Parts: sequence; structure tokens; C-alpha cells
Amino acid sequence: MSDYIKALRRLIGTTKIIVPGVRALVFDEAGRLLLARQRLFGSWALPHGCIDLGESASAALAREMTEETGLRAIRAEPFGLYSDPKYSVTYPNGDEVQTLTMAFVVREWEGTLQPDGDEVVELGFFPLEQLPSPLYPIHVETIDDYRRSDGGFIVK
Repeated sequence: MSDYIKALRRLIGTTKIIVPGVRALVFDEAGRLLLARQRLFGSWALPHGCIDLGESASAALAREMTEETGLRAIRAEPFGLYSDPKYSVTYPNGDEVQTLTMAFVVREWEGTLQPDGDEVVELGFFPLEQLPSPLYPIHVETIDDYRRSDGGFIVK
């Protein structure tokens, strides 16, 4: 959790807030999707995280990818914007957030897969037809949108 969010939480407690974030659809040369098993929820998710105060969406994407996966994005293309209130999450500590998330497709990257061991406990590339379970609920629609995509930008 960013220092900014921690400071807000000290002031407002668990009240629902809108949190800007990023998520990455990272593909390997075989077209398999990278997923990260989250320690907090136990589910598989796209690499993702919050945009820190003073940070751009592209910088947050680069930072979150490196922190969570050990990979460095070389080229990322905006894919969609997810802001519907249904993309809300309640964390085990009671903190509530509604996410406003920019999704990116990353096909060019470098590095070696390395889970951070804190937020992410396992990483793997999976064929789109054989994704592990359970999937993080608010990422399922992004993955489905990619499967159905005609190349246009998604706004939800």
C-alpha cells in the first residue's frame, strides 16, 4: 500500500474511496497470459497496483510489473479503462475501494520471472483457454474483454 493511501486511511478509516490503478495483460512469445497468485486473496490476478501520488499511469505500470513480477515492460499499449462501481473491493482489514483502472497490453518485456514474495507468491504464463482458478473477480472481465477484443479501446 502506498504512503498516500496509508495517510488517507489514517484520516478516514475503512470508508470507500476511489483508487486509481493499473493492470497488465502480459503475454509471452507463445501468446500465454501472465498471472500472479496473490497472497492476500489466494486468487490468480493480472499484475496490478495503485498509481502513487505524483506518478503517471505508465510509470505505475512499469513499477508494479517490476515489483510484482521481476519483469520490465518495454512496450505497453493502453487497452481499456475500468471504472464501474462493480469493480469495488473490500480487503480483509475492512478497507473498501472502488477502482478506476487503466489496463495495458504488454507484449514486449525483459527480465526473469520473480514473485515479490510479499503480495505475489507465484507467477506463471497460462494459455487463455486454460487459466488457473480461482481468478481475481475484478480481473475476469478484463481477460474476457481481451479474448473478444477487436482492437478497440474498452471503456467500462
